[in-house]
Amino acid sequence: QVQLVESGGGLVQAGGSLRLSCAASGRIFSIYTMGWYRQAPGKQRELVAGITSGGSTNYADSVKGRFTISRDNAKTTAYLQMNTLKPEDTAVYYCCYTFGSIDYWGQGTQVTVSS
Repeated sequence: QVQLVESGGGLVQAGGSLRLSCAASGRIFSIYTMGWYRQAPGKQRELVAGITSGGSTNYADSVKGRFTISRDNAKTTAYLQMNTLKPEDTAVYYCCYTFGSIDYWGQGTQVTVSS
């Protein structure tokens, strides 16, 4: 089992920044992918950004150039730096740890961007 604890969400004005953290604990393997997803009211959950154990990253087109995903393998923690936030970024953000075909999810953290 893997447990994920997210932090760093909150309320911010448009144009502002937030940094989300996701700390993983439990049975952590050396090769795994971590990702950030988000779900806005009435919408499906979507991938925001992902990072492999080797450091390769991918981003949704809507956040490219504004968001940066990173990870600290020693701390088994992933981060999502979000800059130039827009009202449409408002959502619950979820961290996901993937090992093979198994996904573990965090409880989610609310991000609200006011205009």
